[in-house]
Amino acid sequence: LPDGECLFCSARVSTGRQSLVVARGQSCFVIVNLYPYNNGHIMVVPNRHVGSLTEATPAELTELMMMASRAESALTEAYSPHGMNLGLNLGRSAGAGVPGHLHFHLVPRWDGDTNFMTVVGSTRIVPEEPIQTLERLAPIFERLTEED
Repeated sequence: LPDGECLFCSARVSTGRQSLVVARGQSCFVIVNLYPYNNGHIMVVPNRHVGSLTEATPAELTELMMMASRAESALTEAYSPHGMNLGLNLGRSAGAGVPGHLHFHLVPRWDGDTNFMTVVGSTRIVPEEPIQTLERLAPIFERLTEED
């Protein structure tokens, strides 16, 4: 991306598989993490460029959590994880890769998974490509959205 361009703002207006957007709501969307910690690593992102929960509207916060709940269901169905990390990193010092645009991570976890490799060996072991994650999750999100 050109300097100063927000990854999430660009993805929000992109179409097609290359955007890695799995699902879209009124004020938020779900996107596959291009550099995942584990298979199925996705994020829920407000459409509006806001950097913190306090900048988000009540409607954005509500949809952020509703989509996170739907994402948990989709990940559980698609991957059958033993657990899941969910969280926000607010600001660069807290580890936010895109500090100016709030995003909520959902990372499936399994007993004995290789997540420690990132810390110990500066290596990530993720056998599934992000586009495969998109193709696996998109139909589930579509069905779950229709059921709501």
